[in-house]
Amino acid sequence: MSVLSSSIARKVAMALSALFLIVFLIIHLAVNLTSLFSAEVFNEASHFMGTNPLIQFAMQPVLIFGVVFHFVMGFVLEIRNKGARNVKYAKFNGAASSTLASRSMIYSGATILAFLVLHFADFWIPELNTKYVLGDMSGMHNGEFRYFEELQHKFVPMWRVAFYVVAFALLALHLWHGFQSAFQSMGFNNKYTKCVKNFGKIYAIVIPLGFIIVALCHHFNH
Repeated sequence: MSVLSSSIARKVAMALSALFLIVFLIIHLAVNLTSLFSAEVFNEASHFMGTNPLIQFAMQPVLIFGVVFHFVMGFVLEIRNKGARNVKYAKFNGAASSTLASRSMIYSGATILAFLVLHFADFWIPELNTKYVLGDMSGMHNGEFRYFEELQHKFVPMWRVAFYVVAFALLALHLWHGFQSAFQSMGFNNKYTKCVKNFGKIYAIVIPLGFIIVALCHHFNH
C-alpha cells in the first residue's frame, strides 16, 4: 500500500510541505529585505546562498521538490474533495461553513504557481545558466557583485511589478487559510488553535506585504 494512499496521510504530507515552505518564505524575505538597506549585504548574502554547496546541492533540490509536491498534492486533494462532494444534499450551502480564503485555495494556488514559473524564469534559470552553463561562479559583473543590480533591473517593468503584487496578495489569501490548516492537519491540540490562528493571520499579512514592499521600492528607486 502506498504511503500516501489514505486521506489522512495525504493531508499530513501536504501540511508538512506547507510548513517547510512557510519557513523558506521567512528566510527568502529576510535576504530580500537586506536589499532595501545595503546593496553590499544583499550581494554577500546572495553570493553565499548561490555558491554554498550545502544550499545548492542539498537544500535547493529539497526546496524544488517541496514546491512541486505541495502544488501537486494540493490539486490531488482538491479533485478528490470535489469527487466526494458530488452527492447533492438538500439546501446545502458550502459558503455557509467556509471562508473566501478556504474556498479559493485552488485558484490562489494556481495563480501562485504561475507566479513561481515567472519567478524561476526571472532569477533561478538565468542563475543556473550563468553558473553551470557559462561556468561563471564569481558572481561578478564589471568588478562588482551582480545580484543587487540584477534585482533592480527585474523590477523596472511595471507589468512585472504589478504581477508580483497581485501574486503576493493572493499568497496572503492562500496563507490566511493554509497556515492554520497546516497546523490543524498535524493534529495540534485545540488549546493552541486561537494562538496558531492569530499568528497565522499576522504571518499571512506581513510576509507577502514584505515582498510587495521590496518590489515597489526597487521599481520606484531604480
